[in-house]
Amino acid sequence: MYIPKQFKVTNVEEIQAFIQEHAFGTLVTTKKGRPIATHLPMQLVKEEEGYAITGHMAYGNPQWRTLEAAEEVLVMFQGPHAYISSSWYSQENVPTWNYQAVHVYGKAAILTEEALKQDLTALLQTHEKHRDNPVLWDTLSPQLLEKELKGIVGFKIAVQEVQAAYKLSQNREEADYRHIMKKLNDEQAVHASHVAEAMEKELNKKK
Repeated sequence: MYIPKQFKVTNVEEIQAFIQEHAFGTLVTTKKGRPIATHLPMQLVKEEEGYAITGHMAYGNPQWRTLEAAEEVLVMFQGPHAYISSSWYSQENVPTWNYQAVHVYGKAAILTEEALKQDLTALLQTHEKHRDNPVLWDTLSPQLLEKELKGIVGFKIAVQEVQAAYKLSQNREEADYRHIMKKLNDEQAVHASHVAEAMEKELNKKK
């Protein structure tokens, strides 16, 4: 990923938090030289020798068959993004787009059934524990679980390289920067307001 130095993020804890918050990512591999991709919920997992990305996909999805043969796979996580009008600047310029994105490269492997069960248990716990009637692994019938497990394939990607970019108008003067945040909030659009929030956090780092 092309990342100008003013937009590059290197703080490990910050990147980990970003992946966990934006855990619905895009898994990219190749088949006979052609890129293929699947959009999936994934998890960042701490291991003895580093970190891994775990997830699962439908057995009928042919992409899983490319995983172990690939020397390297790519997972992309994207945060909020928004159009930035150059009419918001104090000087003439061209419009642009603000965004946050993380690319993770690594070596993939297929999970055993037991490892897949553990990963699914953790996934349900993460997304269900706060709900009034949580659907957890232990609350589902063994018959249903056995049936569903036959229809999916789990995978783990050992993280080898991470690239992170927060393009949030850091190259603008502070007056323009604050004006962009105001204009984004005035848009009353979800992505725009989320970009404004991200810009506010970026500004607070400097204090």
